[in-house]
Amino acid sequence: MQIRFVAGFGPVTQDAEAAGAFWADALGIRFREAAPGYFANDSLAGIGTFARWPLTQVAEATFGSPDWPVEHPVPQAWLELDVASAQEVADAVAELRAAGHEVLVDAHDEPWGQTAARVQSPEGVLVGITYTPWMHQR
Repeated sequence: MQIRFVAGFGPVTQDAEAAGAFWADALGIRFREAAPGYFANDSLAGIGTFARWPLTQVAEATFGSPDWPVEHPVPQAWLELDVASAQEVADAVAELRAAGHEVLVDAHDEPWGQTAARVQSPEGVLVGITYTPWMHQR
């Protein structure tokens, strides 16, 4: 078997209203109701990286410690949504905060050249709002 690309990714939701407020309203992803209660978007560009990320590294990148804090659900997945510039990462943080979402880590430059901020969805997905310059050169 040779996997060629990620065909789909999304959270398993339990609270439709909270999910809509986060994914559609706060992040601006447009969805259509493809089947009753199943909301999809088939027009977002593909994925740049599919990676297995150890929880200790996720915690370190988010909270500066290898231990995930007990007050946050342990993420079952991570997702990075890339924007057009480093400034747009900072702007997204302001928008998310204004909408009442907790920002786990503010916009910052990673040592490898990516600008990132992190929040967590109602389902526990760790969501990075990122600007990854080398992915814009494809």
